[in-house]
Amino acid sequence: MTADTVHIYSDGACKGNPGAGGWGALLVAGNHRKEISGGEPDTTNNRMEMTAVIRALELLKRPSTVEVHTDSQYVQKGISEWLPGWKRRNWRTADGKPVKNQDLWQELDALCQRHHIVWKWVRGHAGHPENERADVLANQGVLQARQY
Repeated sequence: MTADTVHIYSDGACKGNPGAGGWGALLVAGNHRKEISGGEPDTTNNRMEMTAVIRALELLKRPSTVEVHTDSQYVQKGISEWLPGWKRRNWRTADGKPVKNQDLWQELDALCQRHHIVWKWVRGHAGHPENERADVLANQGVLQARQY
């Protein structure tokens, strides 16, 4: 990765699953940092994990080199391993069931076409400073969602 690489640290949170959920992301490019967060009153943790990445990628104004750091194996494996098969099978899993969160997978897939993205899984709640910050932002999103 180059100095021009945008690093995205993302996280989702849910109080109850489903329940009030929040998402948060920290974008870092050189000396620039931007924090974003939001929430939904009735959602799932996986949807919030995906939404964090989607909202961060939407902020990029031009095609970019991106490193996405996520503690969600669902997001990391979904985009890196499972997505091609789902698309080949017309959005069905290997056992023929509809893919959960298809709307968000399609949105994420479309955003990925604009950028060169490397997906990195990080262990959650393990002291990684940027991942911990994304967790704080996601939990702020939960609080916002509970106010609806």
